[in-house]
Amino acid sequence: MVVFGIDPGYAIVGWGAISFQANAYKPLGFGAVETQAHTDFNVRLELIYDEIYSILDRCRPDALAIEKLYFTTNKTTAIKVAQARGVTLLAAQKLRIPIFEYTPLQVKTAVTGYGKAKKPQVMEMTRRLLHLPEVPKPDDTADALAIAICHAQAAGSLLRLKIERFSE
Repeated sequence: MVVFGIDPGYAIVGWGAISFQANAYKPLGFGAVETQAHTDFNVRLELIYDEIYSILDRCRPDALAIEKLYFTTNKTTAIKVAQARGVTLLAAQKLRIPIFEYTPLQVKTAVTGYGKAKKPQVMEMTRRLLHLPEVPKPDDTADALAIAICHAQAAGSLLRLKIERFSE
């Protein structure tokens, strides 16, 4: 199974593709789509869409895993991230790639076994699980790989299948 993880944003969109077979993870590629701060926001959204669509079209993953939005304070930032997230989801939908969403708690639990793990712990476990020499940079890239790992672990579980059936 090939899983494409996305850490949504509008300045930086982290992405990572992994292969998961026989309980082993293998990184296939990872990086970040970055947009410049003083660029018109609509142009930034177009850049994100075009780049993510291009990467997904080349990769053709079995699933796209993306982090659910969670904001408590800055509503302006939340709206902009939601818009960038939307163009990312549109790229996956256009290519008919199944989309799965996970909360930060689910990602932390899947990667470290502890839902309240700190960011450095999640990043280090991601590095270890993927047998990488160092934690990928920027942080958004490591987060995207962690989200992909979360889906790989959840995708085959009976619990996941029951949750999906229950929510239909």
